[in-house]
Amino acid sequence: TIPDSVTQIGYKAFCNCESLTGITIPESVTFIGRNAFNQCSELTEVYCKGTTPPTGGNMMFNNNHRTRTIFVPTASVDAYKTATYWKNYANSIVGYDF
Repeated sequence: TIPDSVTQIGYKAFCNCESLTGITIPESVTFIGRNAFNQCSELTEVYCKGTTPPTGGNMMFNNNHRTRTIFVPTASVDAYKTATYWKNYANSIVGYDF
């Protein structure tokens, strides 16, 4: 779980972290950098609490576990599925009641 005090996740912050299986991104995060979670081959669950999709960089969640799911607030599913870069993961985005 990333602390509520964090507002940005930088470029390649968790890139190649093969032991990472799940992550909770607080509402305070407004930006996720390019390749932030790229190559996290065991990452299966991402919980993104923000009602507004954080702006992001290209390939934020590329090359994760093939069954990775991104949970977002139920009322925000469409916003995430159409947001720049997030739309690349539209098939993995599902609603969740936090």
